[in-house]
Amino acid sequence: MKADSEHGTRRTRAGDTKMTLCILGASGDLTSRLLLPGLGGLLATGDVRGLSLIGSALTDWHDEEWRRIVADAFGTVSAWGPQVDAVVRGTRYISADVTAVPDLRRLLDACNGVVILYFALPPAATIAACRALAEIGLPAGARLVLEKPFGNDAASAEALNELLTRLVSEDQVFRVDHYLGMSTVLNILGVRFANRMWEPILNAEHVGRIDVMLDECLALEGRAGYYDQAGALVDMIQSHALQVLALLTMDAPPTLDERDVRDRKAQLLRATFVRHDDPVKSSRRARYTAGEIDGKRLPSYTDEEGVDAARMTETFAEVELEIRSWRWAGVPIAVRAGKALDALRKQAVITFKAPPCVPTGLTGYQSHDRLVIGLDPDRLALGINVNGPESPTTISSLRLETKLCAGNLPPYGQVLQAILDGNPLLSVRGDTAVECWRIIDPVRKAWRNGQVPMGEYVAGCRPSGVD
Repeated sequence: MKADSEHGTRRTRAGDTKMTLCILGASGDLTSRLLLPGLGGLLATGDVRGLSLIGSALTDWHDEEWRRIVADAFGTVSAWGPQVDAVVRGTRYISADVTAVPDLRRLLDACNGVVILYFALPPAATIAACRALAEIGLPAGARLVLEKPFGNDAASAEALNELLTRLVSEDQVFRVDHYLGMSTVLNILGVRFANRMWEPILNAEHVGRIDVMLDECLALEGRAGYYDQAGALVDMIQSHALQVLALLTMDAPPTLDERDVRDRKAQLLRATFVRHDDPVKSSRRARYTAGEIDGKRLPSYTDEEGVDAARMTETFAEVELEIRSWRWAGVPIAVRAGKALDALRKQAVITFKAPPCVPTGLTGYQSHDRLVIGLDPDRLALGINVNGPESPTTISSLRLETKLCAGNLPPYGQVLQAILDGNPLLSVRGDTAVECWRIIDPVRKAWRNGQVPMGEYVAGCRPSGVD
């Protein structure tokens, strides 16, 4: 049963009423490493009251074991205040098979107030749990929280959307992409729409190219169970990179209301395609071989524990895109992501075109102006050309840079705050989840058919030809 109409749901904010956050898959790494620390940071602000926490998984734990896990996770990020203490003392653990109707009934019966079901589960288990929930229904106002990936292609994402909206309305579904909770990603909105100097020139007349880079030094780090099934294209580009790109290139929303912002993102993504509709020429993939990073020897990806070399999983992916709109037509856009690379390089780069004419006699012009929005570490940089120190007729490049504040909450704290407030601004809407799959599905098909060769790069280096 649906709890409320899609546009008629009153947002119940944290502190307005009692709520129960029920984490399904509470024994997993995601819960202890990211979700609980984010919740602890949020609780430490003192803005959340009346929240109960329930953990559930197949693992046979007792309440005290679960409380120790929660307390340890909270202690990594937060000062121990009354809100934190109250949640730790009151939290419960219920062993359950969340794909079984009787077990789900027990969990729902244990919840008080507004029910928030957080699916910290593999996608297949999440779908099975939602199908079981469809048999019993949900209490009014319930919220469903899902981790990526949302489906495994455009068709399955549409099917998942249909299943979810049989349970609740779309604005009660929170599809988590923690990049949307990063302060610097949100700062894109401020940089673009609160500065007169930028918005008039962010278009095809002035911009030469756009790059979104999500390069990591980290290798597999024990994540073979998930990563070897996904690879860089699905793990990073289909989700994080396209969300960043949408914020970087969408038209200005009239307000920061979730509907206005998410409508603009959806419009932008609907206009985004693989460049020239040619996934073979417009994509590349590679995986790392044995090498060294920061003095640590790494084996080849195919020799990592849990990896099946026959899957041909890439650890580096790059796709060239184009946005078929009046603003961006003809501008090359590259999105890329990789593991075990030479440096941490998470940033969005806007490279402007060269001036129409550099006066004769003004020498040394080499680099185009660039606006760099760093996502990790958080920074804003502008590369410009100025007169050199020795001669007024010689051009020298100058980089203006500032650090950006990381914000009061970690990304998962930001995301959880929006969920508890009932505000889906930082959530991926169902239609955009489908569009993100639609954009990369031609690339995945070309790769499955062997049309794009698998390259190699030494761990701690970059693939050849990558700037």
